[in-house]
Amino acid sequence: MTRWKKGPAGEPAGPPASEEEQERAAREIVLRQLAMMARSREQLREKILARGVSEPVAERVLDRFTEVGLVDDAAFAESLVRTQRESRGLSRRGLAAELTKRGVDREVLAEAVAAVGDEDEYETALRLARKRASATAGLERPVRERRIAGMLARKGYGASVAYRAVREALEEEPGY
Repeated sequence: MTRWKKGPAGEPAGPPASEEEQERAAREIVLRQLAMMARSREQLREKILARGVSEPVAERVLDRFTEVGLVDDAAFAESLVRTQRESRGLSRRGLAAELTKRGVDREVLAEAVAAVGDEDEYETALRLARKRASATAGLERPVRERRIAGMLARKGYGASVAYRAVREALEEEPGY
């Protein structure tokens, strides 16, 4: 693996000079980034450009990685939608925001988010509402409703879905 010379602050002394060196550096950056975790093409592009590689070289390297299937925004988006729904309970709106933040194309984003149906979204909201309801036990009902609805709103759920989930979660508890 080629390493660039280090400057006084441990930073690279400068961008690779020749196009061949830039291409080699760009490939190393992409492989290193993908070894850590899946990334979108735009995230990889930003990393490459930040290291001083020219845009034409960056695009050429990313095109090659896309061609061989190592960079695939559709697969990245699908994976992110699945994991963020499971781990963080994000709504379709929240998932779209995460994908946008990572530079995923709008068409790819729309397709990935469309895989989450209305009932799936409601079930996730209800699961989160139940969990928060148990954490707010002992508080007055209006306070609990506000806290649970606020948590769901921060995850991107609309008011109708949030309040339906809040109502159902609280009505399931004994004594309500």
